[in-house]
Amino acid sequence: MTLSVFVAFWAVSILFVITPGADWAYAISAGLRGRVVIPAVGGLLSGHLLATVIVAAGVGTLVTNHPFALSVLTVAGAGYLLWLGINLLARPATPHADGIQVSSSSMRWALKGLCVSGLNPKVFLLFLALLPQFADATAAWPVPIQMIALGLIHTVSCGVIYLLVGFGSQVVLKARPAAARGVSRFSGVTMIIIAAVLLSEQIQGW
Repeated sequence: MTLSVFVAFWAVSILFVITPGADWAYAISAGLRGRVVIPAVGGLLSGHLLATVIVAAGVGTLVTNHPFALSVLTVAGAGYLLWLGINLLARPATPHADGIQVSSSSMRWALKGLCVSGLNPKVFLLFLALLPQFADATAAWPVPIQMIALGLIHTVSCGVIYLLVGFGSQVVLKARPAAARGVSRFSGVTMIIIAAVLLSEQIQGW
């Protein structure tokens, strides 16, 4: 693959990365909780890597050819986002710098991050739509390796943006507890809206 292909793919994928969505909302909520931004973002990136491997292995095509499997993924992802959004509305986060139970909660935030991105069919379909378009069957690299390389580029971009969003929310809102609660509730509403859209699209498809 040539450098121009990588640059072209990055230019397209970064547009999706900088568009606020469930991942942004989760990164913001992690930033407001304190020292869990890195594990939370790590979990989000794990979901993107999982989607990359699935598409590169060809399993993605099989899933999209079986609507029921994709429906299950969509409903599961929407249900999880709905649960997270409701929890954020019920218990809005406020910034705090204490380290109490940080180590024990890090794994939970990482796992939740994995579920947020890994169960999001939009992430899966994004890779399924983009990666094959930039793969070249005549290139020296095997197509699956090309897709993994492109997926890594997208994941690195996600990591940079999500870390900026997570730590930025903590810095900006650290001295503004009321604003932090408002942003936390907004993140919860965002997750609920995304979940509702996913479910409505699924119902219309039935």
